[in-house]
Amino acid sequence: MNPLTIVITIVQLIACLFLIAVVLLQSGKSAGLSGAIAGGAETFFSKGKSKTLDATLARMTKWVALGFVVLTLVLNLI
Repeated sequence: MNPLTIVITIVQLIACLFLIAVVLLQSGKSAGLSGAIAGGAETFFSKGKSKTLDATLARMTKWVALGFVVLTLVLNLI
């Protein structure tokens, strides 16, 4: 193994762990429905904050997953 392969493998491992963390931090799609049925008391400000946090996490998931796929393809070609 050359040093470039080792460095890309380490970066891919870090991206993999980060991708797992970002996916686990996201709230489930059914969380909003159960909160509405149970009558969860959310204020207007906390709703907006959670939506922006979920949107940020979703955007991060897309970019990190794309980076992970690119790193995998690069490692496969090396």
